[in-house]
Amino acid sequence: MTMRPNFLLSLTAAAVMVFALAGCSKEPVPATEAPRLPPGVVRPEAGLMQSLKVAPLATSPFSEMLRVAGRIDFDEQRVSRVGASVTGRVTDLYASLGEEVRAGQVLARLHSTELGAAQMAFLKSEAQHELQARNAERAQQLYAADVIGRGELQRRQSELAIASAEMRAYRDQLRVLGMSPAAIAELARGGTINSHSPVYSSISGTVVERNVAQGQVVQPADALYTVADLSRVWVVAEVPEQQAAQVAEGQSVEIEVPSLANGKGAQTITGKLIYVGRTVNPQSRTVLVRTEVENREGRLKPAMLASMLIASKPAEQLVVPASAVVREGNDELVYVEMADGQFRQTRVKLGAESDGMRVVLNGVKAGDRVVVDGAFHLDNERKRLEQG
Repeated sequence: MTMRPNFLLSLTAAAVMVFALAGCSKEPVPATEAPRLPPGVVRPEAGLMQSLKVAPLATSPFSEMLRVAGRIDFDEQRVSRVGASVTGRVTDLYASLGEEVRAGQVLARLHSTELGAAQMAFLKSEAQHELQARNAERAQQLYAADVIGRGELQRRQSELAIASAEMRAYRDQLRVLGMSPAAIAELARGGTINSHSPVYSSISGTVVERNVAQGQVVQPADALYTVADLSRVWVVAEVPEQQAAQVAEGQSVEIEVPSLANGKGAQTITGKLIYVGRTVNPQSRTVLVRTEVENREGRLKPAMLASMLIASKPAEQLVVPASAVVREGNDELVYVEMADGQFRQTRVKLGAESDGMRVVLNGVKAGDRVVVDGAFHLDNERKRLEQG
């Protein structure tokens, strides 16, 4: 009779264990986890997948942009270095530095004893020519009247020819000394010597140099003024000889002038190469190139610094759009399409860039399908999944 309570307790404990085991058997079986992708491989969700644009890599004619330092310069065909025609002393100056002048405008005036002496010699030759002309005419009449012989007539005619030659020589000398034909005719008619010689501008433009002062004695070899037509200027640059084979006359160029920056970067001017040097500068090991640009507003000033971007000759290169490239530290990456909607992160070595395309040096090959639009978002998705 004393054993019955213990037996009831054992029975109760067994029932509790049975119910507990029955409750555990009703728990759900845990689901199997999806296998993790290898590092650098990503499978985007459907929404992101639809926004990606994938295209195969291919070769294309590629023109590398060469950037070389340059400067604005005068158009040498529109520059005039104005000097005196005779030796003399400057008495008047009429043009100042920076002044706009016209062709034929008087810039300065000087007094020249050399010009006065040449005018005197011309007047004497004029008088001598008139005298010899009268003598020859009289000799012709005397010869016709049989008063003198043919030898005397020929002597007088020879003297007239010599006087004519001397007069022409002195006339030409006056032209060399800067006198116009109208001024020479006025001198012959009036016989008044004028020792003042004007200095004329030979072109219309801007006085960019003045190298003379009042009272200064000048020579014909001296450049008193430099006048330049700045409505068109040159842009010159030096291309390293290693890249000289990539440039040729007629190639398009872009010119950046930092001093004309408008807050959005340097102003860009488009032009074409009009000259490529035939020789290499032995000191700098460069080749001179030149283009010309319009400058009617006068914003471009000689000696301004500029950069010249020259499109080299096109060559077939394997290229990738710049939009396909993602940077990670010092590495450049693209995403190559794999099977089953997966993309593999691939390191590439890239070269020059032009018109939104980069030259591929290694890492991928022609025909590989890469993400050309949306690569940045795909890279962010890869990082999110790897960190999760």
